[in-house]
Amino acid sequence: MPFPRAVDYHKPGRPTVPNGLGVFYVLASSAYLFALHASHAFCGFPCEAVARGALPLAGCILFGGFLGLLDDWMDLRWRYKAFTPIMASLPLVALRQGNPIMATYIFGKIDFRAFGLAGLLFYYAVVIPTIVTVTTNAVNQLGGLNGLETLCPLVIMAGLASATLLGPAKAVVAEMALLLLVPMATLAILGALNFSGKIFVGNVGSFSVGITLAAYAIIANVEQALLIAILPYVLNSSLILLNFFFRRKSPRLSMTPEGLLYADHMRSLQTLLAYRRPTKERVLVLKIVLLFVITSALAVLATVLS
Repeated sequence: MPFPRAVDYHKPGRPTVPNGLGVFYVLASSAYLFALHASHAFCGFPCEAVARGALPLAGCILFGGFLGLLDDWMDLRWRYKAFTPIMASLPLVALRQGNPIMATYIFGKIDFRAFGLAGLLFYYAVVIPTIVTVTTNAVNQLGGLNGLETLCPLVIMAGLASATLLGPAKAVVAEMALLLLVPMATLAILGALNFSGKIFVGNVGSFSVGITLAAYAIIANVEQALLIAILPYVLNSSLILLNFFFRRKSPRLSMTPEGLLYADHMRSLQTLLAYRRPTKERVLVLKIVLLFVITSALAVLATVLS
């Protein structure tokens, strides 16, 4: 295949596999979303809300794919890479997507419109870029094992789509779930190949997928569901960052002669689950995926009961 090859460090013999196939996710998803937008103009399907959301979501995915591809080419340092998703939030800001009335677990509902122009500027210039940046970086940090960068986001997408379909009619538009139809199907195919160790999606995949989650949650008004669903990501990023800033140490998995993975520290979600427990790579990945299944189910439940 005409793709650069990357070393799979968590396999015996360290084989090389094609890297960067997340570009197919970017192309398929953005083409589908542009088609949805055009379909509304020509035949009135889907509804206006879906068509209005398709364009900025496609823009975010294309932005994310380009930034991920740039990182794959240049191998950007984390101090720079961490802030690149801010640029990917521009389509949401420019097209004024999202509902400036946000429900929070601590402060209740906050209507940014009540603060006039300053409140709206804060929502579009601070809140939206923060959601996109934090989510994208959290997704990107949980990788390295076959399947993590595809199956975990896929579970969250399914959860967000379910929250949209089952959520209160006054809060969300059920038809918005159409926006994730092809992204989920494409990610499922890439996930099967990734989990079997045949491909890597690369940063082009993890960036665009992470931005999809954040952008969709904002467009469909299911930010609270996103917050619950990504809790394992938050735990993983917290462990990594706390250990790096306070102890200057990074997480690392080791391998036994039999090909089992283990860790002698707890500096990430992976090393926490593999701490002094030699485990097969697939078993470790499935354990992490199960955590996302649980949090995504809780996210759907919280949305339905809200």
